[in-house]
Amino acid sequence: MGSQPHHNVLEAEHQAPEITAPPPLPPAPPRKALFLIGLVILLLVAGGVITMLVRMRDSRVLADETERNSRPTVAVIHPVAENPDEELVLPGSLQAYEQSPIYARTNGYLLRWYKDIGSRVNKGELLADIDTPEVDQELMQARATRQQIAAQLDLAKINADRYVGLRKTDSVSQQEADQQASGYQQAVANLAAADANVRRLEQLESFKHVYAPFSGVLTKRNVDPGALINAGAGSTGSELFDMARVDPLRVFVSVPQNYSPAIKVGMDAWVTLPELPGQRFKGTIARTAEAIDPTTRTLLTEVDVPNPEERLLPGSYGEVHFKTGIDAKKITIPVNAMLFRQEGPRVAVVGPDGKVTLRPITIGRDYGTTLEILGGVNLGDRIIINPADSLENGQQVNVAPENQGGQTS
Repeated sequence: MGSQPHHNVLEAEHQAPEITAPPPLPPAPPRKALFLIGLVILLLVAGGVITMLVRMRDSRVLADETERNSRPTVAVIHPVAENPDEELVLPGSLQAYEQSPIYARTNGYLLRWYKDIGSRVNKGELLADIDTPEVDQELMQARATRQQIAAQLDLAKINADRYVGLRKTDSVSQQEADQQASGYQQAVANLAAADANVRRLEQLESFKHVYAPFSGVLTKRNVDPGALINAGAGSTGSELFDMARVDPLRVFVSVPQNYSPAIKVGMDAWVTLPELPGQRFKGTIARTAEAIDPTTRTLLTEVDVPNPEERLLPGSYGEVHFKTGIDAKKITIPVNAMLFRQEGPRVAVVGPDGKVTLRPITIGRDYGTTLEILGGVNLGDRIIINPADSLENGQQVNVAPENQGGQTS
């Protein structure tokens, strides 16, 4: 009995505490609930859009970075302006003053040739004979036909004259007389046609003899006796000879735009050849193109050089010296900036947009490590140094800082 109060106290201590429920909340108004739901959806959409934009930006940045990394990195230099020389020296190509391939004008077989390569011939000199049996037979037939038509003409004239006399005595009608007169006129026309045919065949037969069209030297002979000869210069015709007039010679030069105002017709010029050191051949500017080539920015100029001793050979390379009197600076680039392509020498120029343009150039003198450029580049161009052979027009490249290119402007 005495321990019961103590036991009750222990039970009261171990009994769980009583939890009081929160007071009930009134239901939310319908408009407020819709607003909260819309706000949550808007936040979710906005978060999705932002996430998508971030991913798209990261993807674009990654793609741009990948593309930039895939582009080749090139070093560029600028052309250098050098002090001018006392005279302008340009490369030139020596060509024959007149040069012509000689073809046959009739069909047949080559009977014989009289001149070989290297032969000096005069205008009108016989070069070869062609055997033309078919043309000969056609000419004989045409002459016989002409004789027949001439006999018919004589008969038609006699009949026409007779009918004129008979008409005066009213022995024949006017119509019969007119018919005979018309037959005579037709016979006259037939004879004229036969004469023209005979002359045509005579001229065609005259082509069996091949003559030199001008004085010069034979540079080619492409046929031998017995070869089949076809007339014309088409796919069936074959070239018999090549002939060139070598006194004087034409020398064609591309003069840079900077020097073009000083080039005048009648000026003196001197030609030198590497195989004839120390010798200068005087020539005269005969004509110019009177227009600057927009591709190379040069003026095409022709210099005529007398060649009486025929020491200068057509097709040779030479240098032409001009006394221009213009203080125009030379433009040079390093040798390792040039590209050799099938179309000719090129340089790779990088534009403001980072795209490569393969530009043709005209080369002047070779200074060893540098080249004089007569046309094709400007001082402000960015030229790729040590360009790869795989570079193409329009290719995108990354440009390295110019102090890494080995040379700066």
